Amino acid sequence: MTVIANTTIISNFASVGRLDILKDLLRQLYITTEVYAEIQDGLAEGYDFYIGIESHMYPLASGGWLHLTSLEGEEELRIFSHMPAALHRGEASCLAVAVRRGMAFLTDDARARSVARELQVVVSGTLGILVRAVTEEHLSLEVADSVLNQMIKAGYHSPYGTLAGLLTG
Repeated sequence: MTVIANTTIISNFASVGRLDILKDLLRQLYITTEVYAEIQDGLAEGYDFYIGIESHMYPLASGGWLHLTSLEGEEELRIFSHMPAALHRGEASCLAVAVRRGMAFLTDDARARSVARELQVVVSGTLGILVRAVTEEHLSLEVADSVLNQMIKAGYHSPYGTLAGLLTG
């Protein structure tokens, strides 16, 4: 399934220098121009972990695996315009694209996840990606837990300090 992500997912993995996990697991990942604008705003605010992200982005880099997309057509624009005002533009644009194009959506934002479920969009987040990386043997549990703990130290608010319970439950 094709996947689109909002800024929080990109931030969590970029903040610990592990965008490679997303690339290895998903091969390609879509972000909207609104998410890219949020990333640019983050760079301007001093979030240096975004430096060089363009080298991962198609069409900005020919070998990019982060695919930049825009809202297309009347239906996506209509869906976008009807998103709850509490959602950021990046989340709302990702959801509009996910609904229209049948994509899964990666976010850690509780409101965005709730709207995704209401719209019957498959949704996951940072923990889901890390669990999948372990179950598909891209990472060991120890490495994934280390990445999770680095993310927590960088500011990610996780309900779990280890992935072990998520793997057995």
